[in-house]
Formats: sequence, structure tokens, C-alpha cells
Amino acid sequence: MQQSTSTSTSTSGWRQYASRSMLICVALGFTSGLPLYILINLLTAWLKTEGVDLKTIGLFSLVGFSYTWKFLWSPFMDRYTLPFLGRRRGWMLVTQVSLLLVIMALGQLSPQHDIQWIVWLCAAMAFISASQDIVIDAYRREMLTDEQQAPGVALYVNAYKFATLVPGSLSLILSDHFSWGTVFFCTSLFMLPGIITTLLIAEPRLYGAPPANIRAAVVLPFKEFMQRQGVRHALLILSFIFLYKLGDSMASALQTPFFMELGFTRSQIGLVAKSAGLWASLAGGILGALWLIKTGINRGLWIFGAIQALAILGFAVLAKIGLSVWMLGVVMALDTFAIGLGTAAFTAYIATTTDPRYTATQYALFSSLAAVPRTFFNAMTGYIVLQTGWFGFFLVCFVLAIPGMLLLPKIAPWSTPSFNR
Repeated sequence: MQQSTSTSTSTSGWRQYASRSMLICVALGFTSGLPLYILINLLTAWLKTEGVDLKTIGLFSLVGFSYTWKFLWSPFMDRYTLPFLGRRRGWMLVTQVSLLLVIMALGQLSPQHDIQWIVWLCAAMAFISASQDIVIDAYRREMLTDEQQAPGVALYVNAYKFATLVPGSLSLILSDHFSWGTVFFCTSLFMLPGIITTLLIAEPRLYGAPPANIRAAVVLPFKEFMQRQGVRHALLILSFIFLYKLGDSMASALQTPFFMELGFTRSQIGLVAKSAGLWASLAGGILGALWLIKTGINRGLWIFGAIQALAILGFAVLAKIGLSVWMLGVVMALDTFAIGLGTAAFTAYIATTTDPRYTATQYALFSSLAAVPRTFFNAMTGYIVLQTGWFGFFLVCFVLAIPGMLLLPKIAPWSTPSFNR
């Protein structure tokens, strides 16, 4: 089956974004990104403020192991339907309400006295968030046509990134004026738009009947993928998905502690770094999607991946310059713009690599691999910084962005702009 990477002339350009399906992608993208950015941005700032050492903060990345193993229980969510709202929406509602409650509970703890409970609650948040991602990714893939994948993914990714404005900016500013308990309570309320969306939307169309049993839900998706173009090519795809975002993922793992060690206040980080980064990321994602329509996914992976890798060096420059508010804004804007470009191409690639008959399991497998660097490799970032310093650390991140690019001739040949599954 060929996956289209361009749209028909009747729905070209910006008109693709003005539809109900695209608005659903926006709402679901926001509610999917919020828990992750709480773990990445708000949690690290909270722990740093409360005196937790940098090594421990880095190790907190391990609580996100669920993002890397979610393919293990994705067949369960594919096979079983809850007795309300349908196969996709039922699971979406349960995970969203659970996340709201866990985020509220997290703010009632103290890093000085309840660190073990914080670890368990963060692990629970990551597990529930990963489960939400499974069903939302499946819903989006099934709801959108092949022609809608690029613009739909772009809006989803941008809304996902937009969610960082809450824990990465608004919540940090609030923390200068209110208790952390109040901050986490206010942050948790931003799960409500996703809950309301889930209650209002309809179930997506089905590509055949749901798996008849757990064995079918587990075996058939992996069998189809491994047999599609052979085991060797399947392993190359998995290696590429693992490596493509490795460098920029590690570079962003300790951003907030990095800025704080340079001397920036939490309000400066919230107003300058996160805000500048947010809008640049949105611009990168939207422009990336439009350019993908013209260049195709394959060439987008080449161009955007190179820009994404080079942007990491901006943090190395900032580490040398030190406390400079304008440079902070410039570096964050360039980096997040580049990441927005790369993420648009990468997510579109993952979507077109899945077979619509096995959406939840295959998408969970691919996105799990993409999350491995964020979870396990990011756990080592604190140790790397202590050994190399911040300047050396960002150089290491740049080097680690190269191996994924070296797989592109096999995975996404430049001469073939569109990916054929």
C-alpha cells in the first residue's frame, strides 16, 4: 500500500488545516504533550529549587521507562474495549482523568521528605501518559486519510509542543509567587481540554475488525512489519527511529538546570527561553509540514535532520557566553525551530510506516524506540555534564546526532522523495 505524502490540489496549502479533523489533532496533541513536559520541565525545576542534586535529577529520566516499553501493553488496548465511549475514546478518557488526579497529587509532596513517593507518582504519570499516547496515536492514524497525515501530524506535533508553555513557562512563573502545591494543581487543570474533546468526538473508522484475541493482537502486527520488506530492512528502520532524535533529545534533557546554573531566574526562563522556544517550535512544525508537501518525507528527513543537528551547537555557544538574556532567546528560538522541522518529518515518517490494520501496536513500537534516548540515555546526562562541563556536553550531543543521519541513504533515499510502504 502506498502512503501519499502530498495532497490533492483541491486541498493544498493552508486549506488543509481548516477542518474538524485538524482541530481534533490540535486538542489531542496538547493533552498528549502536557504530562511529558511536566516531567521534563516542571519536575526538574521543582527538584532543582528544592535542593535535589544534579545527578538525582538526571536519574529521574528513568521514571519515563514506560514510554520505551508501551508496545508491550498496546496490544491489550487494541484488543479490549471499555464499556463506554468505544475502543479508542474509552481508554482516552480513563487515562486523561487519571493524569489529572496524579498531577494534583504530585504537588502535595515534598522533595526533601517524600522523594520515594515522588518517584512512584512520576513513574505512574509516565505509564498513564504513555498509555494515553498509544490510544491517541492510534485514533489520529485511523481518523486521518493518507493525504491528511502530513498536515494532521504537523498540527498534532505543534500542539504537543505548545503544551510546554504550561509547565515550562506559566507554571515556572507561578512558582515565583505561589506554593508548589498550587502550581501543580493549576497545571493539572490543563488536562480538561483533552477530556472535553474526548467526550465530544466520535470513534474513528475501522480498518477491519479488532483483533479476535491477544495472540492476534500481539503476533500479527510484528509479523506484518518484519515480513514487509524483510528482516534486515525492518531492523534498519528500527535503528533509524532509535537514533534520529538521540542528539537533540539529550541536549534538551537538562535545559532548565543548565539555564539556572548560568544564572537565569525562573521568570527569565519562563518568559524568554520557553516562550521564544515555543513560538519558534510552532513555526518550525507548521513550515516543516508545508515544506514536506513539496519536498516529500524522505528529503525532509535529510534537510530538517541536518538543521536539527547543527542547532545543538547553539547551546555550546551559550555555555561559553554565559548570562545573556538576548542570546538565551536566540539559541532557544533556533534550536526549537530546528526541532520543530525535524519532528514534523520524523512523526510523518512514523505514521506512514504503520499498517492501518495494526495502528496501535506498530505505532507504539516505533514511538517507544524513539523514546529510548529520552529515558535511558538522558539518565546519563548529569554524569556527562560533570565529566565534560556544559560546553563539552553539547558537543557530545551534536556528535550523537550524526549516526541517524548516516542511515538515511538506506531508509529514505534522497532520489525517492516519498516513502512507499
